[in-house]
Amino acid sequence: MFLNSLSGRFLVLTMLFVMLAEVFIFVPSIARFRQDYMLNRLERAQIASLTLLATDFIEEELEAELLENAGVFNVVLRRNEVRQLILSSSIPLPISTSFDMRDPSAAVLMRDAITRLLTTEPEMVRVIGNPVQDAGLLIEVTMPSEPLRAAMLDYGVRILILSAAISAFTATLLFFAVRQLMVKPIKNVVTAMKSYAAAPEDNRRIIQPSSSVRELSEAETALKSMQTELTSTLKQRERLASLGGAVAKVSHDLRNILTSAQLFADRIESSDDPVVARMVPKLMNSISRAVNLCESTLAFGKAEEPPPALAMIRLAAVTQDVVEAESLAVEDGSVAILSEVPPGMMARADPEQMYRVLSNLIRNARQAIAASKKSGKIVVMANESDVRWCIKIKDTGPGLPARAQEHLFTPFQGGVTKGGTGLGLAIAAELVRGHGGQLVLESTGPDGTTFDITLPKDVVDLDQAAE
Repeated sequence: MFLNSLSGRFLVLTMLFVMLAEVFIFVPSIARFRQDYMLNRLERAQIASLTLLATDFIEEELEAELLENAGVFNVVLRRNEVRQLILSSSIPLPISTSFDMRDPSAAVLMRDAITRLLTTEPEMVRVIGNPVQDAGLLIEVTMPSEPLRAAMLDYGVRILILSAAISAFTATLLFFAVRQLMVKPIKNVVTAMKSYAAAPEDNRRIIQPSSSVRELSEAETALKSMQTELTSTLKQRERLASLGGAVAKVSHDLRNILTSAQLFADRIESSDDPVVARMVPKLMNSISRAVNLCESTLAFGKAEEPPPALAMIRLAAVTQDVVEAESLAVEDGSVAILSEVPPGMMARADPEQMYRVLSNLIRNARQAIAASKKSGKIVVMANESDVRWCIKIKDTGPGLPARAQEHLFTPFQGGVTKGGTGLGLAIAAELVRGHGGQLVLESTGPDGTTFDITLPKDVVDLDQAAE
């Protein structure tokens, strides 16, 4: 519907406001018209009286004609302090009121004009004014009210018609101006939004600011920024989805390969070579963990990380396994990895998942120290209280950069080292939450970084703890 549109409502409001302005102008205008009408009657009456003053005598028919032309019933002049009836005729009604037009105020003129419009009964009024050209002290006339009221109504109707025409013309001009300057650009923005919503991945559909109106230009610029960011995010999500599918396929195939390697390792276990016999258990553990990692990667890709199999474990044993495995990767001895976990300390955790958590944290610290080209140390410590177990992984590395801290536990965004995916910390945080605990960055800086793992001693529902 037209009136429900911005253009239609603006058109109607413009007409109403112009008409309202004309109403405020109407009252002073009609008051001024009434004043001019009465002054005109005084002037006509004075001109008619000059005929008698020039001849000292006129016939009754001429006197009646002069009074009729002047629109009055009688004329009184005051000259030399003498009040003189110049022209006269019979008055059908008694005089009801008098109006002094010599120096009336605007308020009085507007009040009398409104009163005259509202009074419908015929009246006889006396009007007093100054003669033109100073021809006497004052002039008085007696006149009927009906012609004055009729003239005022006619003038008012013409004023209202003219006001309506002006308001319609003004509103039409404003209608087309607003339609061109505001409505059309707004429709263009809406069209651009609909086009973008149909294919947000298409960069060609991103709006290009073109409005000359500052507010609309700012809106278009903000919309362009939002669309650009959304398109980039969608593309990133699409790439991550593709990458996730690829990782899932690789993990699936790698799991099969590692399973075969596990079978060969089982046969090697029967070797009589003491070195082989000593290394086979570690090889078997590494292959088992690699198989478990592939399965967990597949589960992570499906957002189905299995719940932890909680049991009371010797925390020092799990920590020592991680320390030994990560120490093998340090070829030049520049990074010392130590475990200071109390030997007899027990904690409720899933040993495989806790191994993955500690391995990810220690590996990140080791790689950060190696990247700095300096020597360093990584220490794993633990303590407990009445309500929780606390594990600290502290290193003397260069600290985390600001960008890494901002997305520390976000997959594919919180990578610390160049080429890192950021999955390690994300997986570690998720596994700790599965235990009902929390993984937090305690501190980081040039002197090193410390991560805290807290595990509650209270036994709660795992699904609830993971929220």
